[in-house]
Amino acid sequence: MDENFTVCVFCGSSDGDKTVFSKTAYDVGVNLGNAGFNIVYGGGSTGLMGQIADGAISVGADITGVIPKFLQDVEIGHTELTRKIVTDDMHTRKRIMYEKADLFLSLPGGIGTFDETIEVLTWLQLNVFSKNLILFNINSYWNSFMMMIEDSINTGFYKPRNSNFLSSVDSIQELMLKLKHFDNNNLK
Repeated sequence: MDENFTVCVFCGSSDGDKTVFSKTAYDVGVNLGNAGFNIVYGGGSTGLMGQIADGAISVGADITGVIPKFLQDVEIGHTELTRKIVTDDMHTRKRIMYEKADLFLSLPGGIGTFDETIEVLTWLQLNVFSKNLILFNINSYWNSFMMMIEDSINTGFYKPRNSNFLSSVDSIQELMLKLKHFDNNNLK
């Protein structure tokens, strides 16, 4: 495994309404860390973001949090990260996360997670970078989003240049196999 391979994780700063969301987020952090992947994420200690970080920290993973000053109190910036980058605004936060990432992983989340996920899809469509995005479809969370993307393709509004850059997984095992494939093929 490439020791510099970094997975950027997008997810909610809330726990959602089912314990499966937070438990899976914690397990994702543990599994990414155990597999030796570096992690970059939004820097918060609450919700799924906190679970990702806590899982990764529990196994000694390298994890970078990127959080804007104004969210330090709202999302309660995590204090046990390998490194924390505090930015002036959301745009800088996202730019840094995107630059550090070799691959993007979206777990369930709200509008902020949708924003990050859609912006990455846009950048992939425009060939701003050539990376991959995986939707972790915990409890079928991303089903309606994937239907929306399919509807956009079927009606001629979205023409993916590379249909392989977006995929989804339903389990940790499937996620880890996919990540191993990407890392082995040095897709960056």
